[in-house]
Amino acid sequence: MRGSSVFTLSERGATSIAAQWLAKRENDADLIGGVNLDRKDRYLAMTLADLTLTAQISDSLKLGQAVLGELGGVNFLHKGKVEQGGFAVLKAPTIPSILVETAFISNPDEERRLNDMAYQEKIARAILRGIKNYVAKNPPLSRSTLAAVL
Repeated sequence: MRGSSVFTLSERGATSIAAQWLAKRENDADLIGGVNLDRKDRYLAMTLADLTLTAQISDSLKLGQAVLGELGGVNFLHKGKVEQGGFAVLKAPTIPSILVETAFISNPDEERRLNDMAYQEKIARAILRGIKNYVAKNPPLSRSTLAAVL
């Protein structure tokens, strides 16, 4: 296995078996780390998140594609499209959220490159360029515009 990947939240479940497995593994790690996702206030939070979930996922996919496009200039892409899964860390209902997997540390060649400061800089700059490209095409609403919409 090799390459970079970008993930966003999914309403319908994971887009691949690997995304499903990775989301379960990461979410289980959150539970072990003391984050209890089964609290009673979770349902309130999920209800509020559902109000804006469709827009958040759409924006996240746009952001993810912008970042993935830039990463493709630095590293092989594991998949040529943004993947989706039920990652707990992506459940931020009001902002675009992505999870970037820069490479597979289990791949000896990628592990070597990930330990190289110059390569880390290239990856970080690619992610930043992707974010900047997304923001340039999708500027956040100003407070006055937002107030007029509401």
